[in-house]
Amino acid sequence: MTRFRRTLGVCTVALLVIGGCSSGDDDDSGDRGAGDQEPAAPVPGADVSRPTVTGPVTGGAQDKPWLAMPADVRDDADYVEEEYFLAGDATAYKTADGSLGEDGRWDVSPAGTAAYKTRVLVRRPKDADEFDGTVFVEWLNVTAGTDGDPDFGLTNAELLSHGSAYVGVSAQKAGIESGGAALPIEGVTIQALRQWDPERYGSLTHPGDQYSYDIFSQAAQAVRRPGKVDILGGLKPRHVIAMGESQSGARMVSYVNAAHPVAEIYDGFLIHSRGGGGSPLDASGSILGEGIARIRDDLKVPVLQFETETDLFGPLGFARARQDDTDLLRTWEVAGTAHADRGILDYNRDLAEDSGFDMAEQCGSINSGPQPQVVRAAVAALRAWVVDGKTPPAAPRLELSGEAIARDERGIALGGIRTPVVDAPISIETGVAPPGRSVICMLFGDSKPFDAATLAKLYPTHDDYVSAVTSSADAAVSAGFLLQADADAYVDAAKEAKVPS
Repeated sequence: MTRFRRTLGVCTVALLVIGGCSSGDDDDSGDRGAGDQEPAAPVPGADVSRPTVTGPVTGGAQDKPWLAMPADVRDDADYVEEEYFLAGDATAYKTADGSLGEDGRWDVSPAGTAAYKTRVLVRRPKDADEFDGTVFVEWLNVTAGTDGDPDFGLTNAELLSHGSAYVGVSAQKAGIESGGAALPIEGVTIQALRQWDPERYGSLTHPGDQYSYDIFSQAAQAVRRPGKVDILGGLKPRHVIAMGESQSGARMVSYVNAAHPVAEIYDGFLIHSRGGGGSPLDASGSILGEGIARIRDDLKVPVLQFETETDLFGPLGFARARQDDTDLLRTWEVAGTAHADRGILDYNRDLAEDSGFDMAEQCGSINSGPQPQVVRAAVAALRAWVVDGKTPPAAPRLELSGEAIARDERGIALGGIRTPVVDAPISIETGVAPPGRSVICMLFGDSKPFDAATLAKLYPTHDDYVSAVTSSADAAVSAGFLLQADADAYVDAAKEAKVPS
């Protein structure tokens, strides 16, 4: 494999733009390894219901799945992309008194069942020998009122080059049945699956988001215990890791605290750009969660939380839910990042061109920080944690000053994970947008390029700039917060940059 898109695909708010059966078997052991890498072991999640699987799905008026890989990713990846439908009865959950405590130890019981039919989007290596044995399952983000795959957009370069498989799950009702965007975008018409292609998706049905947690578990069951229809095409997974960003990050918090102790089907979790609370267990409440919800401290699988500057205060307010790292919890806060950024627009440019909508024009200056690069390192670290038991490095937290992030005299965040963007800067990259912007544009932070005088003061010669970038990139790699390929890309870009002129 050669080149993969190394740009973001975050917060689905920016996706913006659009206008067989299986019964499964009962064997919970068997050889579920990737090739000959590991001996057979019991398969997690024995008590999770097995959905009926049909597919691969083809046809429809659009003749392709919603969220098909962008052309440049598809052309460079030796991967198969297929879509399948899952159907069954899903269970909702409730706590005894209806409250969700701050410590995350939410003991739940069933609160009814309902029939559903949804879809999963699968991306897997064509060559089974290239499969690394790990499947990443993303809770597709519906902030825009339609499915988005922000974590795949961020991490596809790392996932595909390593040979991991990917499954995107339409877990929530908004992705299937149009209910409008949680964050409306002026000039954009939102279409969920059934509106975008009634011929292909007209049979899908969702009973409500209170059932989304079990639907997400059943998607993992389709990976773990395939029946006559195998969504991985015969690949044998050893490890299944869940991930979700923004609204889906809040769903991940509640899944970890409430559903995971019941299902025990995922081996680890990436909780990306969550706020201070968890999502409700019923179909009401804030999409980003309310109150304070920390990650429960009695887990037996790893959790890695990834937070941008934007996530700490404002509507998200992650700072109120900060907690210490443990043997099974790591939190990475990254300086110079925004909840959404330039990378998201790059990843979704095919969709933007189809819609004729220009988010950058609406918002103005947009963060171009290191979120894509560091979250790729986070995915690699989480995989190594789950597969090999190698604990990721503990990260310094962003420094705070009252109810804000502390900054240097130029406005660059202090503390947090450091990269050349903030330690060899040519602009101020921040997660805080200028006053007066809309809520959607606020998520894209800000970028202020340095003028020539400032650049000349910081870097008297071009070699000075390249040296500063190289030193910072090397330090980030050594600390475990940057992959070598991304560090090399920073240095190569510095060599080509016309700095200090």
